[in-house]
Amino acid sequence: MLALLAALPSPPDNSISIGPLELRAYGLFIAIGAIVAVGIARRRWASLTGDDTDAIGDVAVWAIPAGFVGARLYHVVTDWHRFDDAPEDIVKVWEGGLGIPGAILLGAIVGVAVARRKGYDVPTLMDAVAPALPVAQAIGRLGNWFNQELFGRPTDLPWGLEIDPDRRPDGYEAVETFHPTFLYEALWNLVLAAILVVLGRRKVLRPGQLFVLYVGGYALGRLWVEALRIDTATRIAGVRVNIWVSGLTIVAAALWFLWWQRRPADAEAGESQDTETGASKNPR
Repeated sequence: MLALLAALPSPPDNSISIGPLELRAYGLFIAIGAIVAVGIARRRWASLTGDDTDAIGDVAVWAIPAGFVGARLYHVVTDWHRFDDAPEDIVKVWEGGLGIPGAILLGAIVGVAVARRKGYDVPTLMDAVAPALPVAQAIGRLGNWFNQELFGRPTDLPWGLEIDPDRRPDGYEAVETFHPTFLYEALWNLVLAAILVVLGRRKVLRPGQLFVLYVGGYALGRLWVEALRIDTATRIAGVRVNIWVSGLTIVAAALWFLWWQRRPADAEAGESQDTETGASKNPR
């Protein structure tokens, strides 16, 4: 028992066999996360609006693929040097390499555009999906465990992650256990989702602010998790690019939240009326 508690083992393979099928764990957990998120958001939308229109499904069918593309683009742009000698690897998403900041940005842009075109109440829809997204991210992070990637500095803590010798970074060949930063981020996301649900139930925020808190809360968690990681990453002024992005996102989210807080209530009411259609009336 003590030996089992000495470290967190890594899976022996990065795929899962189901009968004759062999599924890549990375893609499988991302897909499961997306399905779970859509289910959570649908229930929240119905609860917030009393509307049985499948607004979440209408938006998700466009926002999820856009988020996937944005995540890959972010990874390629921020780690472009990895593809200098092998540009064909850009499409090998099953080997890992999705940047969540890119997924949030492009997924949100496309989602808002689709929601506006269909006449849905955009701030309410954003609040409906806010707690669902970190849950999806937490589930998706399990794929990193199977790929033995995105771990942190060496540690001898009981939950240190065992990494196979061929997966260890240069200079750490003799180290057996590392911080499971993917797990830290997953747990942070689950706590963030719970906090967002509680705040949403208390109705202390204006429509749309819950989503802003999600963006800022995720960036805050990513900031300290990123600081633990030792994998190769693009740096600006000696600092990992994801730390820069997280810091700037926190500042942007804070300013966005304050701006939203100071918006006149009648402006929000006017926007809500403008986005209502005969098929989708969404009282809050």
